[in-house]
Amino acid sequence: MKGLLVTFEGIDGCGKSTQVELARRMLSQKGIACLVTREPGGTPTAERIRDILLSPDNAVSDECEVLLYFAARAQHVREKIVPALDKGVTVLCDRFALATFAYQGYGRGIPMRVLKNMNRFATGGVEPALTFVFDIGVDAAFLRLKKTGKRPDRLEASGRKFYKKVRKGYRELARKNPGRIILLNGGTGIDDLADIVGGKIIRKLRMKQ
Repeated sequence: MKGLLVTFEGIDGCGKSTQVELARRMLSQKGIACLVTREPGGTPTAERIRDILLSPDNAVSDECEVLLYFAARAQHVREKIVPALDKGVTVLCDRFALATFAYQGYGRGIPMRVLKNMNRFATGGVEPALTFVFDIGVDAAFLRLKKTGKRPDRLEASGRKFYKKVRKGYRELARKNPGRIILLNGGTGIDDLADIVGGKIIRKLRMKQ
């Protein structure tokens, strides 16, 4: 594919969404075509699935949860991500497959081999060229979330024990794939993180040319 898929990961409250926006601004200033999207979501159908997954009013089993995530991803990849990549656009995605491996794999305890097979089917083999994981302690993340004043969504209400498992998952997954997955200290200054992220994206784009 002509374009570049870059994904931003980490537990809720890690600051990834801020870095997605800063990366978009940087690329736009350089005249590089980019698209910002998110998971679950990114298309009308996938956004409806997102509402089901995140509403704290819904009772969703672990098995239903993972299937809904993959359903949303399958639509997202085919309707939005692949067409953009085919046009040479750099796609910045707030969460992707690594989130499933961390949240549903390490967090929910669903076997990784099952998740990887399902993800391969859902994505058709589409993988990020670069993934950033913003690592932050669970207590610090919960404090950030509390300051927003918003009602916790269904995942955020899972508690600290769950999020410690998810954070461990992200860290271990990053260490197993050091070339593609970049583990960053989420407590670093916003601008300093943006400089690191921007530099690595630009280098990856140059390598692709």
